[in-house]
Amino acid sequence: MAVIAVYNLKGGVGKTTLAVNLAWCAAQLSARRTLLWDLDPQAGASFLLRAAPKGEKAQSVFARDVSPEKLVRPTAFDRLSVLPADVSLRGLDQFLFALGKRKRLTKLLEDLTKSYDRIVLDCPPGLTETSEQVMRAADIILVPVVPSPLSQRALEEVVHHIAQHHGGRGAILPVFSMVDRRRALHKAALADNPDWPAVPMASAIEQMGVRRAPVGSFAASSAAADSFAFLWRAIERKLADRKA
Repeated sequence: MAVIAVYNLKGGVGKTTLAVNLAWCAAQLSARRTLLWDLDPQAGASFLLRAAPKGEKAQSVFARDVSPEKLVRPTAFDRLSVLPADVSLRGLDQFLFALGKRKRLTKLLEDLTKSYDRIVLDCPPGLTETSEQVMRAADIILVPVVPSPLSQRALEEVVHHIAQHHGGRGAILPVFSMVDRRRALHKAALADNPDWPAVPMASAIEQMGVRRAPVGSFAASSAAADSFAFLWRAIERKLADRKA
């Protein structure tokens, strides 16, 4: 099993969009048994995949009051399940800090090893106790970057923090998000980092909120779907390199 976290200090950079589409690619293009774990109390990924929580609160998993498997919900797509979020996760940072278990998320993910090949974490923004747990647990940390100075500065802070406090535990993969190649600032940023994958700003991505489905499921031939598939293949190669 491999854990892919989609994270950035900043909000509004396309984390949930990436998480949902990459989880779909893992399940459909790579035929992996895939779990998307929604850690964001806004529950955007849960909404997009029509995975409403039922019964126990999402935070109860971290208290070990209920197993993660009990909260998992199926989706309309083969091999893709969701562990949905809810508002109880607003108190998760405080709970984890008080708990004092620095690897609680890691242990919970280990419990899921036999059930899934890939787990994608849709993370809330900010440098918090939750993000610290994510950095300890993830094999790859995908950082979406809007081609702007502030967003790229946030990436630099993430890279510095992981190097300083986590010994480079998770491989960092920056990816340009919401790219508009007509803008001079975006074109310059892409020229400075030509090896970074790039996801365009596209109407098909905006349609996800209306259709409540990943782009590949309703616009398979679009440039957006191609960019997510390309990015997923890059992730699989990076995972293979880490095992070699």
